Amino acid sequence: MPQDCLRPTLKHNSSILSIPTCLFLSLLLQLGKVYGIESYVLSPGETKSLYPLMNVDDLYGTLYVPKDGTMDPAGTCTTLARAAMARGALVIENCPVTGVEVRTDDLGIQRVAAVVTSHGTIQTPCVVNCAGVWAQALGKMAGVNVPLVAMHHAYVVTERIEGIQNMPNIRDHDASVYLRLQGDALSVGGYESNPIFWEEVSDHFAFGLFDLDWDVFMQHLEGAVNRVPVLERTGIKSTVCGPESFTADHKPLMGEALEVRGFFLGCGFNSAGMMLGGGCGKELAHWIVHGHPEKDMYGYDIRRFHHSVAGNNRWLRERSHESYAKNYSVVFPYDEPLAGRNMRKDPLHEELLQQGCIFQERHGWERPGWFNLQGKAQVLDYDYYGAYGHKPHEDYTYNQLLSDEYTFDFPPHHNVIRNECLTCRNAVAVFNMSYFGKFYLVGPEARKAADWLFTADVSKPPGTTIYTCMLNARGGVESDLTVSPVAPGSHDPALAPAFEGDGYYLAIGGAIAQQNWSHITKTLQDKKFQCQLIDQSEELGMISVQGPSSRAVLQEVLDADLSNEAFPFSTHKLVKAASCPVRAMRLSFVGEMGWELHIPRKHCVRVYQSIMKAGAKYGITNAGYRAIDSLSIEKGYRHWHADLRPDDTPLEAGLAFTCKLRTDIPFLGREAIEAQKRDGIFRRLVCFTVDEKVPMFGLEAIWRDGKVIGHIRRADFGYAVNKTIAYGYIRNPEGGPVTTEFVKKGEYFLERMGVPYLAKAHTKSPFDPENKRVRGIY
Repeated sequence: MPQDCLRPTLKHNSSILSIPTCLFLSLLLQLGKVYGIESYVLSPGETKSLYPLMNVDDLYGTLYVPKDGTMDPAGTCTTLARAAMARGALVIENCPVTGVEVRTDDLGIQRVAAVVTSHGTIQTPCVVNCAGVWAQALGKMAGVNVPLVAMHHAYVVTERIEGIQNMPNIRDHDASVYLRLQGDALSVGGYESNPIFWEEVSDHFAFGLFDLDWDVFMQHLEGAVNRVPVLERTGIKSTVCGPESFTADHKPLMGEALEVRGFFLGCGFNSAGMMLGGGCGKELAHWIVHGHPEKDMYGYDIRRFHHSVAGNNRWLRERSHESYAKNYSVVFPYDEPLAGRNMRKDPLHEELLQQGCIFQERHGWERPGWFNLQGKAQVLDYDYYGAYGHKPHEDYTYNQLLSDEYTFDFPPHHNVIRNECLTCRNAVAVFNMSYFGKFYLVGPEARKAADWLFTADVSKPPGTTIYTCMLNARGGVESDLTVSPVAPGSHDPALAPAFEGDGYYLAIGGAIAQQNWSHITKTLQDKKFQCQLIDQSEELGMISVQGPSSRAVLQEVLDADLSNEAFPFSTHKLVKAASCPVRAMRLSFVGEMGWELHIPRKHCVRVYQSIMKAGAKYGITNAGYRAIDSLSIEKGYRHWHADLRPDDTPLEAGLAFTCKLRTDIPFLGREAIEAQKRDGIFRRLVCFTVDEKVPMFGLEAIWRDGKVIGHIRRADFGYAVNKTIAYGYIRNPEGGPVTTEFVKKGEYFLERMGVPYLAKAHTKSPFDPENKRVRGIY
């Protein structure tokens, strides 16, 4: 549709963001440079000149975005509907949906068959659930879980305000309130800490409104009056309090449902439907027609939630509340949720908790973040920040440790992470990685399925472990993982399952296990492979022992020869550890000699304690994922959805070695990769180091010879090289290919918080570029 059609509904009146930290203003400013969004950081005086009615006495500064504006919701929807009907769409109003018919195909797969309405049945293989707070009810008609909650959400419209005409919109992040221009008045709303849940969603409330609860809403008026004092003398013309759907992370739910093929989600927009609807609608349409969106939409994809937590009402209610209440809060790099915790615990949870483990939450799992030398810091039940009569926790050690890290500088526990990292580099460290996804792909056609799914050649004998990617049809990376061919077992279904045909053991980052499961399952269904995917993630723990002394430690625990000759890198064996059966894999995600032990759940504590006892004389230490993040970026190992996304290819990411292009074996995405190899690489992932001791966290602008050519995807401090390390994709501003020569020749700066820092580009990892250490060569 021509953009001119929407112009009458769009008003460019700009916007001002007032934020309680000037560093965050600089962060938003640098991000605007990356994406070409015109913005300026203004002083309080400059802000006052632009918006004379604003109180600026309590501000560090503001971010001014000249081309921001407002849309007329009714006009926009009417315009879009008319344009769609002009192109053949049929819009039927006052036609309630009473059911969704689902059929089971010959392979046992559930698929949409029809939509049932009060006026008749529509045969269709595709349904898009855009039902807002009623999306859960619509999902239940098809047997689909839709993880959202319904809340009252309100704003008020003031009487006329002299001098407000053409003023910018205001978002006051400190007060969690917005003031949006509405003609010669303001509409005022925000995100309170005690929103009202709509407990019983009525089917007969379409276009209805609730009575406004002034006791709840008054906090927004107080924040608005502080920011624009004239409001204290201004009346309220009207109130609007309606039902709105909210999700566990304040992001929409999109994509094909896990349970039923052809049932798509486009709901849970968290009161941001007008802001996100255009782009999300375009991507969802592409998703439906082509099977995937054009852009990376994983942050909105329903697969970002594990089914075990998405179907848990306590988790959904707590997390949706916290996300709502903190919607305008500054997002700090190391923050963690307090809501919906302790949902999934691995077998070592209590053992590590007693040793000072500070847990992070990923996919419902409690995984080790780092280890507090001052002792235990337990995650307590959610207190709703004191709302709804809950008593706020006092002396909450875990929350205090999180608050201490609310900074864009090096965190206060920087040296603790440093010790974990350097102990791994110089001695030996133990990482509990039990939250990993652990799947078996088995069956008569498992070999054919593996050849198609995985970019690397996995047609190897049992005992081999292969690092590989999985791609989509465009050649984008859907996952990176390890695949280990296995022989049929006979006793333990988790460690060595029995099966017919071929078998593969897949180890996948736990935070993306649901996405991987769904991608593999959908591919198996589309290709009709006769094989089975089995999830043993809950039944197996995973302990990784890494460092120069790892062999010496494990040789006292395992009943196997761990020499290079007997147990080379990228191999695995079934062995005994402390007399317990385990699968030992010689792998590393930190760039050191080491082994992963995949252990039946009931044996994890015993094996862990044996390792710690054997390692005591070698200076062994516990280490968490904060250390893994640093160690892995130092070695150049990729993280999915940071360095790798569905719109990045292996060639762009420096992972061409994972693609079996020298064979004639077809694999998903091969044609796209071959075309890119032929035509040239026009964006490339590059490693940068910065000598100056400054923290970086991602989203920093990359400057080359005076031009912005990309932004940092992931950054951390490398303690062994004693430098900040950052990875980001760059483009050639002239439009040509990005060759290694192009990378080497430029002068680079990384812009952090408005300050450029000289950076060096690398074409190889700055740490152990010859990969000696993982092979035991020190």
